[in-house]
Amino acid sequence: MSMNVLERPSVQHPSEHKPLEMEELRSGNEMAAKAAAQINYHVMGYFPITPSTEIAEYLDEMRVRGEHDIVMIPADGEHGAAGICFGASTGGGRVFNATSAQGFLYMLENLPVQSGTRFPMVLNLVTRSVSGPLNIHGDHSDLYYGLNIGWPILLARDPQAVYDMNLMALRIAEHSEVRLPVIVAYDGFFTSHAKLRVKFFRDRETVQRFVGPVPEPPVTTLDPRRPVTVGPYMNEPDFINNKYQQSIAMYRAADVFEQVAAEYATLSGRHYGLLNLYRMEDADIALFILNSAAETARVAVDELRAKGIKAGIVSPNMIRPFPLQAVQEALSKTKVVLVAERADSYGGHGPNLTHEVKAALQETHAPVHVLSRVFGLGGREFYPADAMNLFRECITWLEGGSVASFDYYGVEAGDPDAVAFAPGLPPLTREETSGFVSVERDEQTGSLRVKVPNLRTLTKKPRRLAPGHGACPGCGIFPGVETFLKGIEGDVVVLYQTGCAMVTSTGYPYTSHRVTYLHNLFQNGAATLSGLVEMFWEKKRRGEIPSGEDITFIMVTGDGGMDIGMGPALGAALRNHRMIILEYDNEGYMNTGAQLSYATPLGHRTSTSGVGEKGAGKTFPHKDTPQIMAAANIPYVFTGCEAFPQDLIKKAAKAQWYAKNEGLVYGKILIACPLNWQSKDDQGNVIVGAAVKSCFFPLYEVEHGKTVITYDPEAKGERIPVSDWLKMMGKTRHMLKPENKDLLAQFEAEVEHRWRRLRAKHEHPDL
Repeated sequence: MSMNVLERPSVQHPSEHKPLEMEELRSGNEMAAKAAAQINYHVMGYFPITPSTEIAEYLDEMRVRGEHDIVMIPADGEHGAAGICFGASTGGGRVFNATSAQGFLYMLENLPVQSGTRFPMVLNLVTRSVSGPLNIHGDHSDLYYGLNIGWPILLARDPQAVYDMNLMALRIAEHSEVRLPVIVAYDGFFTSHAKLRVKFFRDRETVQRFVGPVPEPPVTTLDPRRPVTVGPYMNEPDFINNKYQQSIAMYRAADVFEQVAAEYATLSGRHYGLLNLYRMEDADIALFILNSAAETARVAVDELRAKGIKAGIVSPNMIRPFPLQAVQEALSKTKVVLVAERADSYGGHGPNLTHEVKAALQETHAPVHVLSRVFGLGGREFYPADAMNLFRECITWLEGGSVASFDYYGVEAGDPDAVAFAPGLPPLTREETSGFVSVERDEQTGSLRVKVPNLRTLTKKPRRLAPGHGACPGCGIFPGVETFLKGIEGDVVVLYQTGCAMVTSTGYPYTSHRVTYLHNLFQNGAATLSGLVEMFWEKKRRGEIPSGEDITFIMVTGDGGMDIGMGPALGAALRNHRMIILEYDNEGYMNTGAQLSYATPLGHRTSTSGVGEKGAGKTFPHKDTPQIMAAANIPYVFTGCEAFPQDLIKKAAKAQWYAKNEGLVYGKILIACPLNWQSKDDQGNVIVGAAVKSCFFPLYEVEHGKTVITYDPEAKGERIPVSDWLKMMGKTRHMLKPENKDLLAQFEAEVEHRWRRLRAKHEHPDL
């Protein structure tokens, strides 16, 4: 098989001085982390999101083993992570990040700022479907949002390419003629989690010689002797001139890519052209297809070639800048090319790259017919048989058959009578869920009196969450939420932010919810629900909803949702909408694999606060969200847990009264996560009870600014040492070892400080 200039073998340029390489089975995420660690970036700002989360986890594992010196900064969300990275990059050091899907979109506002001000960094985009509805599997709908942000974009089709592209990306980003941040994009799960045999340099020094020392930046914010203004307000013509310079740098990135790739080929024996071509030397029909699917399609090409049909594959290694001339050359003799894309440009009669390929061919007046197909959305598998079917469409067109120029591939006819959810669950009536709990207000004192029946009586109250959710054994979310809901009377509408409770209870076409349920995103649940609340009250005012209609609106959040969602929650609190925010606190981002959140306590082990020679768990204390929300002067704030059910049910009843009559309520319930707390499945109730008795998680309420402790373990003679609680969980047993006695003392002091401060507020109503 002959090869043109764009089509090189995967291994070439042997050298007697070729550095030593290791060969192992590794995934794409492992190789991204390996490259970052060997480069030894200065700073990584990050936030967990599937399927890119593993990169930070692997880096944290290497950090506690002392394998790199990267300062890893856990952000409050991807928007914050992007800000961390931009700020760090202005200081002239090397910066790294990784994200996926909604996370990429959330940080998108920051990304043109970084490219427009010309500060280099490397971002790994582990591609994933963009919501909604929510889907965590791999397609390219997030990648396509990045086509116009001014970042060069490299594509990595397998774990080997992930490693190699990450090393080359930094060289491109820091090149004096480029100085732009660079994206390395690879397929979520197909590449990120699949293990293949890969090679990587044994010694970090080899990598660091290749990337070279950090170049002297033309601008740095860390030189007081040379003050600069970064990101100034800019009028025309300066703005358009700035963009012209950025555009020139982007096109130069393609030339720099080829230079760096040639140098890397000499070092490693692996060469990457602008395009990865397979059997394109005389192809009549071709697929233009990205990343892992291009590897899969090779099987179909070989089968067709064996039958005498001249088929080939064009797969770019770089899509920004678009490799115009390379595409023109590769397709110049082809009769028909089908551009297959894992994304759509809705309403555009074909996705983005379809039109870029068409434009490239139009410039040369090449008589190549272009077909366009959207495939694989939501992570739908792509097999060699699917590639064969796409090639058959090309053959049909060549033979004069009728073929749609643009279509979806792999969709199935649906049921026209189906609705979004059709679980067959009977609705709950208001009568079924009322008459159990009563709340009366004392007109003289203004205090609320709550009457709660015994727990046996409350078992007759129908569950608003039906059995059948997919949570882990022993998960404390649903016992905690259901106990709270026992105190809520009548009709409710619930909104769940993204998290374990949301994912495990709403897998299409099923639902565990017997009430109206709403979901938007991880961060803006409070804003979304506040809009619905105001719509309800306005429609009542206009007479469009009967005056007797009464709904309680409840937002359920957790899994770190009060990190990324803190801003919208405070906004809703300050606006004082009549709704309840209920946070289940499992002390981490459990829905993405137990990474640290700001709710994680000091010293606790997570997948991004590891324990080892260079680490002993989380390095800073947990966020006190009830006190933060109380500072917003909302009518009612409370804490609770299922181990004290009567206390929690009474607080739920109060919460409903305040949400109906005065404004926003916030409550936090501690729940166990046996999988990630490394505890027994049947001990959740005991463990959260011990957290209360140790005064780590005190039970109290803040009613119109007045703090009342509702269970005082000291006064009852039931307080236990914090260490008795810690020893119940595998994630904290390291804190009890002699070498960590200072950490334990610091944690105990923090618990005691918060408890004494709470006691002071309880004893002094003005505090």
